[in-house]
Amino acid sequence: MAVQQRPLSPHLQVYKPQLTMVLSIVHRGTGVVLSLGAFLLAAWLIAVAGDGDAFAQFNACASSLPGRFVLHAFTASLAYHLLNGIRHLLWDIGWGFELPKAYASGWAVLGLALAITCVIAYLGLRAGGAA
Repeated sequence: MAVQQRPLSPHLQVYKPQLTMVLSIVHRGTGVVLSLGAFLLAAWLIAVAGDGDAFAQFNACASSLPGRFVLHAFTASLAYHLLNGIRHLLWDIGWGFELPKAYASGWAVLGLALAITCVIAYLGLRAGGAA
């Protein structure tokens, strides 16, 4: 029996990256980051419920440079995922499917997520915390 050569379906290398595609991939990635961040939140709650040494140790980790990076990444993921989720809810009611609106709302989500992250980081640094 002869093996028939069938064409392969296009893969990601065939497509030119578009804003909507990149935003969809980033939305999934931020969902993963937020899922992992839930463990960080649980660790913080355990440290708060424990003795003062555990809380001080957690604060020392969170105040370090890698700890601040993780907290800022979590904040950026939360802001982006929330705003893009609102965008998806608007799509569910039928608003924003036109290409110009889809691109405008995508850029708005990126800009607002960046602005929210910067404001939270500034307020955290101003307050002297690790955020």
